[in-house]
Amino acid sequence: MPKKVAPRSYDEILNQFRSSQFDVQPVAGVANQFRISKYDAAAVIAPGPSGKGAALVTKPGLVFNGEIAHVLDRGFQKFFRTSHFELPATAERLRTEHKFSEEFSEIAGETSLYNESLGSVSDEYMYDRVKGRDLDGPKKVGAPWDSAAH
Repeated sequence: MPKKVAPRSYDEILNQFRSSQFDVQPVAGVANQFRISKYDAAAVIAPGPSGKGAALVTKPGLVFNGEIAHVLDRGFQKFFRTSHFELPATAERLRTEHKFSEEFSEIAGETSLYNESLGSVSDEYMYDRVKGRDLDGPKKVGAPWDSAAH
């Protein structure tokens, strides 16, 4: 029978990040939030509810110009998006982001999900012509058997 693991404190999690060669820096102007970075990727954490564990403030992502970028899936290609620009995602960058996310999640004590373990998961999905795709097309008529009944 598996033993129940006691949740670690916020300070224990920060120390574990430090001992695993992550760069742990306080977020400027915000109390008790830390930016955790490694492999040119980063995430921001804060103390979890009731002082146990850590809560994500900013999800893990690659860092471009000091800003954490998130994965955007446009159907035909993935992009890294910041508030200033979008950059096409390469396989190497996606692997780097995935490697950081896996290590980060394990130390932070997050739940490991099967689909996330397979590879990079997008933070946002914006497939071509999904929103309002039928508004500019021809008007739909009912099925032939519906009009034949009248």
